[in-house]
Order: sequence, then C-alpha cells, then structure tokens
Amino acid sequence: MDAQQVDLVVIGTGPGGEALATGAARAGMRVVAVDKHLVGGECPYYGCVPTKMMVRGGDVVAEVRRAAAVAGEATVAPAWAVVARRIDEEATTGWDDTIAVDRLRDAGVTFHHGVGRLDGPGRVRVEEPDGTTTTYVAERGVLVNPGTHPAAPPVEGLAGTPYWTNRDAVQVTELPATLVVLGGGPIGCELAQVFSRFGVRVTVVQRGARLLPADEPEAAELVAQVFAEEGIRVLTGVEATQVGYAEGVFTIRLDTGEELSADKLLVAAGRIPNLDDLGLETVGLDPTARTIEVDEHLRAAEGLWAIGDVTGKGGFTHVSMYQSAVAQRDILGEPGQPARYHAVPHTTFTDPEVGGVGLTEQQARDAGLRVRTGTTDLASSSRGFTHGPGGHGLIKVVEDADRGVLVGATAVGPTGGEILGFLAVAVHAEVPVDTLRNMMYAYPTFHRAIESAIAELS
Repeated sequence: MDAQQVDLVVIGTGPGGEALATGAARAGMRVVAVDKHLVGGECPYYGCVPTKMMVRGGDVVAEVRRAAAVAGEATVAPAWAVVARRIDEEATTGWDDTIAVDRLRDAGVTFHHGVGRLDGPGRVRVEEPDGTTTTYVAERGVLVNPGTHPAAPPVEGLAGTPYWTNRDAVQVTELPATLVVLGGGPIGCELAQVFSRFGVRVTVVQRGARLLPADEPEAAELVAQVFAEEGIRVLTGVEATQVGYAEGVFTIRLDTGEELSADKLLVAAGRIPNLDDLGLETVGLDPTARTIEVDEHLRAAEGLWAIGDVTGKGGFTHVSMYQSAVAQRDILGEPGQPARYHAVPHTTFTDPEVGGVGLTEQQARDAGLRVRTGTTDLASSSRGFTHGPGGHGLIKVVEDADRGVLVGATAVGPTGGEILGFLAVAVHAEVPVDTLRNMMYAYPTFHRAIESAIAELS
C-alpha cells in the first residue's frame, strides 16, 4: 500500500510522548502515535503511581508503630491485600490503558497498539499485532520516546530464574517471607523498605560502596542507618556471582563467599534504553548507542526529535514532560526557552525522603568550581524536634563560591521532596546566596533548616 501522509508520528507514548501527541493534535496537526505496550508508559503502571501507593501504605504502617512515643498506644495489622487492591483498581485499572487510548483519540490522534520503526528520514513503519503494516510519511517529522526496560546484570544462572523486576513487584498480591534485592538505587531502596514494613525479611545487595550512589554520601548514610533500625540488612561493596532457583527458593552466591537464600529475588539494577529495534540506522544514528544525542530543542537529526530517558538527561517522568513541552514548541514553530539541565530535581521516596537538585558536592568539584558547602541536621530543628520519631533528616547546600549561587542541594526528611521545591527554585533561578541568607523563613517549619544550612556555608 502507498504510504500515508501525516504531519507528525510519535513512537512511544510514555508521559512525554503522550503529552506531545495530544498537544500537537489539538494544535491542528495530523498526528499518529504508536506504542507496543501501555499508553502512559512505565510511570502510571509500574513506576511512579503504583509504587507511591506502596510507599504510602508502608509509611502509614510505620507511623502507627511510632504512635506510642507521641500520641498513645496504637496497633496496626498490615494487610498487603489493601495495597494490591488500590494499585489494581485505583492506579492501573487492571493494567488496562483503554482510558488513556480514548483520551488520545478524543484529542484527534490516530493511535496504534503496535511496533513503530523508523524507515528512513520522515518515514515510520507500523506493525500491528496481527501482522498488518502501515507506512507513514511525516511531513513535519518524527518524535521518538521509546523509554527503557529493566536491566539484568550478567550474573551466572540469573536468566533462567523467575526473578522479579519492578514490573512484577507492583503486581504481587501475596508477599513472600524473605526477599533479596539486587541493587541499592532508588527503586531497590523504595521497594525494600515497603516490603520490610509489611513483614518481609529483606536483604539489599549493593554492588557499589553505598546506597543511592547518585545522591550525597550523607543522605545515603542516613538511609542506611534507618534501614538498619528497621531490620533491613544492607550489604554494600558486594556483588552477586551466581543465582540458583530450586523448589521455590532462590540461592544467591556473593563474591564474599556468603550464600543467601530467599523466597523471592528482586533485580533493581538499572534500566536499558529501548533503542535496538527502533530503526535508528535508517536515519544515520547508531542503534547500539546508550542514548540519543539531542540539541537544546530536542532535535536528534533533521525532522527527528527525541525525548525521555533515551536522551540521557535524567530517567524521570518530569524530565520527559519538560522535554515534551520544549520539543512541542519547536515542532509547532512556537517561541520558547530551550532545554536546560542545570537544576534537574529528583526524589527517592524512602522514609526519610531523599530529594536532590543540581550538582552534588563531588560533581561540583569535578566541574572545577570553587565549592562551599553547608549542612544542618533536620532532626535538631524546632520542627524536627517536635516531630519526634521519624524526624531523621538533613539539608545540604552546595555553592559556587565565585558566583555566589547554589549549584546543588539535598533535602532529606519526612517531607524531603517537598522541601526540595524551595531549593530547586534557588538553583534553577540562580538566586544569590546573599538573598537567601537575608530572607525570612516561616517558623517552625522543616524548610527553615535551609537558613541554618546556608549559615554554615564554608
């Protein structure tokens, strides 16, 4: 059949791709979108939304257990079935994207559940599950937002076992008695703490020297301390060398010689970009690359834009959404600011939450900046003191001393991700430290500790 003429083809409808396809269609473009999985991508079905329901459940359990110290005796009987029901019914509607597909089509988008591949500049070949193919020629261009999938480390025996990834973990309806988590990054830490709070005996095996390696060491140390208090065993600087599975039990051999046994194994060892089956070679790009290089308007080549995790600018939903807006303006020929990444925020939803923005101290030093840092203990603040148990936390700020502005900050605490909003504005807008030092902070709040951290800059 002859190729069909359209304005724009969007391959991959994660949060950014879905938003851009919708926006372009509403602006009058003839838009085709294609996704082989669920519209909305990882975030609403396997990431942000269901895992935060899990975290909320674990936090409530922990708060009830702390009640005796601040409000009187209270008991809780944790029931995972309540969390599983919320995820199924309220978050994912049974992992069904009908509502999201209808939303796209109502906006005027032609949508295909299938595989979209580049077939030369401005051309996309779409293959439906039944083998039907359609070729589109996009007069304005193509946007790719293919996302990532869970990585599996090359551990002997692992591939032949029924291990969990994050996708499996959010769908469980019954919990195991014991769990080993391979990986101490954000996903591994969040899920380890959640399952532990619902009665699972959890061991975290982290290949690196500490948990949360992308965050400040002080934040990682505090999370490790809390994990120890809650009975989560953490092994750092340790690597799994062999995995076995027999009669419903996993065995994990470590390079220290120790052998762990568990009912379930969760692999949280990072993500791999979905670039190998995208047809990048047909437009002169390397299909074996880890990322797609883009400019400040998200252009990867003439008539080709890329957004999301595959750009290497941060594996977060908010990065994809931010890039989506920048790319949409460029596609529609509208004016607007180019993309900047000097103040990318992120939050790990452990208890305490770990929020970070911009550069860590080490990253700032590696960039050749003359660095000053200030740190304060959140628990020693008035709000932390009155909060009582669970008030662990800290604020750390990183200053470019030559310019007198913050280039990075970390907020750890009961509301670390919310405190981060203040710090993200300061880093993004390059607010002078003198301004931050001389402004008024509400009392008694957690965010007031920022004033103390700035006072400690040295």
